[in-house]
Amino acid sequence: MGISSKEFAELQRRLESGAKAGTPAAKRALPGTEVPVVRMVLGIDPSLRGTGWGVVEVVGGRPMGLAAGTVRCPASWARSRCLLRIHEELRDVLGLHRAEVCAVEGLFHARNLRTAIIMGEARGAAMAAAAISGLAVYEVAPSKVKLAVAGHGGARKIAVARMVQRMLGLSELPEPDAADALAIALTYIQEAGRLSLNAPKRV
Repeated sequence: MGISSKEFAELQRRLESGAKAGTPAAKRALPGTEVPVVRMVLGIDPSLRGTGWGVVEVVGGRPMGLAAGTVRCPASWARSRCLLRIHEELRDVLGLHRAEVCAVEGLFHARNLRTAIIMGEARGAAMAAAAISGLAVYEVAPSKVKLAVAGHGGARKIAVARMVQRMLGLSELPEPDAADALAIALTYIQEAGRLSLNAPKRV
């Protein structure tokens, strides 16, 4: 996996110190940052055919995975139908799990303009579901997620999934898209309350 026990312990320490679980579910920001410290985060990894989502809660200073899944849309479906499915399923998730903040994967540089547009549409459908539910939405850069969870920005999906499983104490390896969403939520928790020029930004 490319990470030692010592490195894992350091990542765990950073997560626990960033969580600040002793405070109320405070939607407060520390001076110099707009990233609020919260107890429950919905992470979203948007994609038209497979949008990953994951809910992470901080309990006793440690992050725990409450639920995760993937919104799947067959290739035969029209884009509009997929966008509706993403929107509706995420609203259902938020109806079951009262997350306080939504963290979504940031934009990336797609080589194909059509791909970038489609990804943007899926991202918009997901963000709208969170916004309608009253959540603030924060953007986390893809490379930062890999660095925070797996130790380096070029980590493969399987390395990210294994680290997420280990950090959250999951009995099974999460599927790739759901694992990425959980990793996004973990990264937000790690960054919450820190004074950083590269902290997640509200969108």
